[in-house]
Amino acid sequence: MPQHARVIIIGSGPAGYTAAIYAARALLEPMLIAGFDQGGQLMITTEVENYPGFAEPIQGPWLMEQMRLQAEHVGTKLVSDHIVEAHLDERPFRLTGDSGASYTCDSLIVATGAKAKWLGLPSEEKFKGFGVSACATCDGFFFRGKKVLVVGGGNSAVEEALYLSNLASHVTIIHRRDEFRSERVLVKRLLAQENVSILFNHVIEEIVGEENPLSVTGARVKNVATGAIHTLEADGVFVAIGHSPASELFRGQLTIKPSGYIAVEPGTTRTSMPGVYAAGDVADEIYRQAVTAAGLGCMAALEVEKFLLDAPNSAVKEIA
Repeated sequence: MPQHARVIIIGSGPAGYTAAIYAARALLEPMLIAGFDQGGQLMITTEVENYPGFAEPIQGPWLMEQMRLQAEHVGTKLVSDHIVEAHLDERPFRLTGDSGASYTCDSLIVATGAKAKWLGLPSEEKFKGFGVSACATCDGFFFRGKKVLVVGGGNSAVEEALYLSNLASHVTIIHRRDEFRSERVLVKRLLAQENVSILFNHVIEEIVGEENPLSVTGARVKNVATGAIHTLEADGVFVAIGHSPASELFRGQLTIKPSGYIAVEPGTTRTSMPGVYAAGDVADEIYRQAVTAAGLGCMAALEVEKFLLDAPNSAVKEIA
């Protein structure tokens, strides 16, 4: 028999855990289905310095563990499963887990997050969190007065480089093409920065660094036109080639933006399906911060509470 809950939350990042905390304190007895990547992107973040409430830098995995414990403490039922099917065209909503288990709910909060796209290099994986990052806003502070590389040529890369140019001594953008795909106004601002260099027609072959302690010292880059390889000195590498929101499960059932993010009504977490809410990075293509994800999780839980109060029979009838 399916396990039923008034509200199910899919995802265990800051958005999911915050939604669970608020829903549990509203006595909605939420069920949180954690997924494969429990804790989200903060699980690969070694130091978090911009989450309010902590005077000293904290470890990302520790922060997520505290959120999990808090969600459990207030009454959230945590389930270690990964949802592989979602049927939102019926009431109650029906979900199927990778384990084969079935779940039903009157309302659903999608907090499945988004993953940064990476280069796929073994050396990149080795130095993640030790000089390799996909978030300048998160980690740029640690590179004040240092040399950094930014990989990419779209809006994300140019915005990251602009942000870092105010912190780092020098920023070098590495782009595999011969021109940017970014908006012209952003490129104009970038070209006005005296401490920014641009390396077109190049790709990173390998990120190099020290072993003890792990730290980046530079990158071997290849000219895609000539094949020539040389090494650039740098203290950090920021990969800015986009993000992939985990929204595939809901295509054809919820309105999805061309960028892949779940569309929500402005100023809310309401999706195109009544009773379904999207919070955190799966719906936020602008900020993508832990604190904004937590805020959206709070909003989703409050909206679910109102939805269930206004539509007590939502489990058995379609809501117009």
